Amino acid sequence: MNREIPYLKSPEQAGFLDRYETKVAHWIRRWDGAEPLLAGIVGVPLSKSSISVSSASTAPAAIRAAFKAFTTYSLEYGVDLQDMAVRDLGDIHMHVTDIAECHRRIEESLRALYEVQPAIVPIVVGGDHSISCPSVKAFAGRYPGRRIGIVHFDAHHDVRNFEDGGVTNGTPFRGILESGFVEGRHIAQIGIRGFMNSKPYHDYAVGKGVRVFTSRDVRRMGIDPILDQALAVAGDGTEAIYVSFDVDVIDQAFAPGCPAIGTGGMNPWDALDALYRLGAVPQVAGIDFVCIDPSVDARNATSRLAVQFMLSFLAGMASRPR
Repeated sequence: MNREIPYLKSPEQAGFLDRYETKVAHWIRRWDGAEPLLAGIVGVPLSKSSISVSSASTAPAAIRAAFKAFTTYSLEYGVDLQDMAVRDLGDIHMHVTDIAECHRRIEESLRALYEVQPAIVPIVVGGDHSISCPSVKAFAGRYPGRRIGIVHFDAHHDVRNFEDGGVTNGTPFRGILESGFVEGRHIAQIGIRGFMNSKPYHDYAVGKGVRVFTSRDVRRMGIDPILDQALAVAGDGTEAIYVSFDVDVIDQAFAPGCPAIGTGGMNPWDALDALYRLGAVPQVAGIDFVCIDPSVDARNATSRLAVQFMLSFLAGMASRPR
């Protein structure tokens, strides 16, 4: 005979305070493989391609662990997310040593996902920034014969050459530009910082038509006019927009758990508002969050910040016309 034991909670219930408060960890359940999804989280635990020593491969797990610290309700944006069809699809299995094979698996896995869930907005969680190149290639494959745009938040251009170091977390936008999947005139970079990029790489990006907004531009002009211009660039004649968000775009005071921290970065509220706005744009159909290293973080603060970024983007999606 089954008997209820007072106050004893199952492992699934543990950590959830009461019936009036839904935690993100309870809301974003594992996908059953059949439910039609509005958005889905895909972990990509890769950091072997990082130029600096990095444990970014552990970030998907750290971000999931941080879900229990957040509820589904945002009083700032006036939305409760718990009825949105957002699920956790798990991690793409990486090869132990072969970076090219890892990238091939990322692209193949995402292409297959788009076939079974053609309307899904993927939330790709890295991993280092090298994962963005195969992710964008798969994303472009959703729109054959049509153009896509990118809004890229980062302290760095990420257009290093391949000759000196091969494919790394410093090369994703070199790979995207040289692959031809996205034209430079449809890419806007936000938050690029001085003394973190070389002039030849800046000249390369600008020479390819990339529109560059520095961290100083954001501070002086404000995020809203910057984002207006970025959306005009990424959305001009394109079918869809992909957002790539390198968390090191945020000042190290707020995001200490990044491999390439630095001062003079964006503040979290500018990023939160930008991501909310981007989530509200129907043309935005994919996003990644990359370059968090939980091994150097402080009390999981950077992973928690990434969860807030993700939730703000989803809050924007909740405001889209139905």
